Amino acid sequence: MTSCLLVVDIGNTHIVLGVFEGAKLMAHWRIATKQKRTEDELAIIINELFGLKELDIKRVNDMVISCVSPPVLPSFIIFAQNTFSCEPLVIGPGVKTGVSINIDNPREVGADRIANAAGALASHKPPFIIVDFGTAITIDMISADSEYMGGAIVPGVRLSLNALYHHAAKLPEVEFIKPPSVIGRNTVHSMQSGAYYGYASLVDGIVSRMKEHIGPPYPMVIATGGEAGLIAPASETITIVEDNLTLVGLRAIHEKNRTR
Repeated sequence: MTSCLLVVDIGNTHIVLGVFEGAKLMAHWRIATKQKRTEDELAIIINELFGLKELDIKRVNDMVISCVSPPVLPSFIIFAQNTFSCEPLVIGPGVKTGVSINIDNPREVGADRIANAAGALASHKPPFIIVDFGTAITIDMISADSEYMGGAIVPGVRLSLNALYHHAAKLPEVEFIKPPSVIGRNTVHSMQSGAYYGYASLVDGIVSRMKEHIGPPYPMVIATGGEAGLIAPASETITIVEDNLTLVGLRAIHEKNRTR
């Protein structure tokens, strides 16, 4: 029976899990990030997720993790030790990624951003810009020499909408969807228009300035993350959407560090 790899991307709002058989992504799931989950609770949740896809969790023999929410990490490490009898590979200093980090302090770069770069390098020829729509939106530049050159960080779409709801007394909580028109004819549609077209324009503006800064050959622009598929059609600069870019990158990093 072929063994499988469990990849885990722990974000501030969501945790995305995927299971690979070789290079094939068999299934993936998204659950809420909760700091107080125990390793036993994780075991119940993850076993149930495998069962829903009719996958045998006993086929998993290793695990790789990227994490930007440190309090959540210990429970996942203990879960891996108890369930798979392995020490999971945690993305951080000393781990081979295939990405050269060319910024002032390489230790500051989030593990998810490095995983994104590794995922893009596994499928595309650099240079490229990666836009990740998460709790925060990151826009990162990877050079033709596969160097992580830095980027930009802005508050995410839902974070901004929640801030409006909590700090503007007459503005309601709204669903983030494409509005009927760029010109909103009521408060809800106006907020949706501002978020949808505003963030598409924000991405286009930063990407265009990055391209102007580095000059030709201009990089392709890869979008990933929860809102990528929704916002990309309104963007003039996004080339392609790859929903599972981080998971693919985690697998690629695992391949560089584990020998069997």
